[in-house]
Amino acid sequence: MGKLIDGNWEKRSIITNDENGAYARLPRTFENIISADNPIYTPDSQRYHLYISYACPWATRTLIYRSLKSLEDHISVDVVHPDLLEEGWAFDGSYPAATKESLYNFKYLRELYQKSDPKVTTSVTVPVLWDKKTETIVNNESSQIIRMFNSEFDELTGNSSDFYPDHLQDEINNLNDWIYHSVNNGVYKCGFATTQESYDEAVTALFKALDELDQKLSYSKYLIEDNLTEADLRLIPTLLRFDVAYVTHFKCNIKRIIDYKNLSRYVKDMLAIPAVKSSTNFDHIKRHYYYSHKEINPFRIVPAGPELII
Repeated sequence: MGKLIDGNWEKRSIITNDENGAYARLPRTFENIISADNPIYTPDSQRYHLYISYACPWATRTLIYRSLKSLEDHISVDVVHPDLLEEGWAFDGSYPAATKESLYNFKYLRELYQKSDPKVTTSVTVPVLWDKKTETIVNNESSQIIRMFNSEFDELTGNSSDFYPDHLQDEINNLNDWIYHSVNNGVYKCGFATTQESYDEAVTALFKALDELDQKLSYSKYLIEDNLTEADLRLIPTLLRFDVAYVTHFKCNIKRIIDYKNLSRYVKDMLAIPAVKSSTNFDHIKRHYYYSHKEINPFRIVPAGPELII
């Protein structure tokens, strides 16, 4: 694990905390937008390349969208090894479902960041959306990548499915904001807390939100009635990791998802969507969390369970 400082790799913990011991996620560095109106980054076939980890919930969002929006033939993809160790994300095609780096034969993900900007100071994260034409990172913020995938390539693919429709955008944005702080990032605030007080605050907010989500799903199939939206596609990667990793590894153990009647039904329904199922790899998920975070699991023992009921 580490960070690029002025283009040089420095080994350090990926866990960043404030003065109170609460986990503080760092902002992303590359936030360019692909659009027909952008003179630099236009929505062209086979121009862009996606780098993801099956373990990472943020990267999984983009892989789900790539499938839902029929982009498989237009945007190629590489998958990093699930272990996030001293050298950062690495490419190793010998691990099941991981790949070599196919454009430059790079060994580490950080080399893409260095190629984009030799003097960059940044965390090295997935997803990464790469432009083969300009040979640079377009964007490494998952929430922006999925918005681009949702609409900017529609003319190219003929797939007009819209998971962020105009009339629901305010409701989706409100759900996203609440779920991000309390659930998506909430599990990390529990797991990476370094004081009891910061953990207690995070775990209380997390399970309050899960209780409310379970109640909300008692009267609707998805978060907004019967409409599958961006809010669902941002939530589901976290829920799929909950029982297999977050309950034990991040100490999110007041309840499991399987203990919630409506949330567990919702997870099963979401996993039945082919794009969600094909983007989910429980082996990578378990291996990454238990093996990578030595501060939390110093002997790097990956547990045998739980048995998956979903």
